[in-house]
Amino acid sequence: MALDFASTYKVLVLGDSNVGKTCIVHRFCDERYYDTYISTIGIDFKQKIINLDGVPIKLQIWDTAGQERFRTLTTAYYRGAMGILLMYDVTNLESFNHLTYWLQNIEENASPHVTTVLAGNKCESPDRVVDTDSGKKMGENFELPFFEVSCKNNINIEEAFVTLARRIRELRENKGDPFQELPRDDAKSLKPKADSQNRGCSSC
Repeated sequence: MALDFASTYKVLVLGDSNVGKTCIVHRFCDERYYDTYISTIGIDFKQKIINLDGVPIKLQIWDTAGQERFRTLTTAYYRGAMGILLMYDVTNLESFNHLTYWLQNIEENASPHVTTVLAGNKCESPDRVVDTDSGKKMGENFELPFFEVSCKNNINIEEAFVTLARRIRELRENKGDPFQELPRDDAKSLKPKADSQNRGCSSC
């Protein structure tokens, strides 16, 4: 029997290729970690019902490809997005430096009301090149909640998504409903035909 839920929030996971976007989606939705790397082709889609302060909320989570050749395709999926989890890899300085590109892309393509959370992945790694203070400063500069996360060790994954959902709810309560919400049962029709349910982790 299908579980009932009060609202549906569309969430995009954005960032460069190989920062852990698919890993974080699988870790959050399936409670699994994959240590193999296979690139996401275009867009993948998962959903999860969470308990947000006693209210069931469905998160539709769209895992986007980070490779430049797919970015034109990705921009079409900004429509109706209420929240964005923007990721970088603390062991990859280039992925951190590209955050300004992604933030500009969000500004140009997403709703002006979209809420964004910044996440620095692989915080467990001894090979980090981006320190925590740099991530915090980036978050402060753009007024974004900031988390360092680890898909491998399951650190701050749920906290990042719940914070994003809570901020979406607060925005909707304060501004009415500024988003064009997807129909409750139609999101699957937007999913690409290629089935990637059993593939390994893209962007670990």
